[in-house]
Amino acid sequence: MKNEKFTQDEYDALNEIKRGIKGDRVSACVGRNSKRLSGLKLISIARNGRISLTDKGEETLFLRRCVLGLRAIEADPASHIDQDVALFLGKKSHIIPRPDGGYDISDKGRESLADIISQGL
Repeated sequence: MKNEKFTQDEYDALNEIKRGIKGDRVSACVGRNSKRLSGLKLISIARNGRISLTDKGEETLFLRRCVLGLRAIEADPASHIDQDVALFLGKKSHIIPRPDGGYDISDKGRESLADIISQGL
C-alpha cells in the first residue's frame, strides 16, 4: 500500500463505518468522504447502498492505530496502547516491554517513526 495521506475527517468516516451505520442515512462525515474512500477501495458500497469497510480499510485503520501508539510511547513510555497494537509493534521489533510496565521504542521503531514524520503522516 503506497503512502496515502488521509485527513482526520476521512479517518473519522472510516471509524464510523467500522462501528456500523445505524439507520438508512449516513452521517455528513461519511457522505463527504465516501467517494474518495470508495475510489481508494477502503470502503465498498453495495447496490442497496450499504457501506462497509474493506480489508484494505481495516488495515489502514490498524496502521493508523500503530502510528498513534508509537507516538504515544514516544511522548510517555507508560502510555496505554491496545494489546493488538502492542503485539504487532513488538513482533516488528518497534517496541520493547519495560520491566516496570509500559514500553520503550527500539532503534528500528525510532527510524520508522522518523520516516513517518518526514512523510507528514
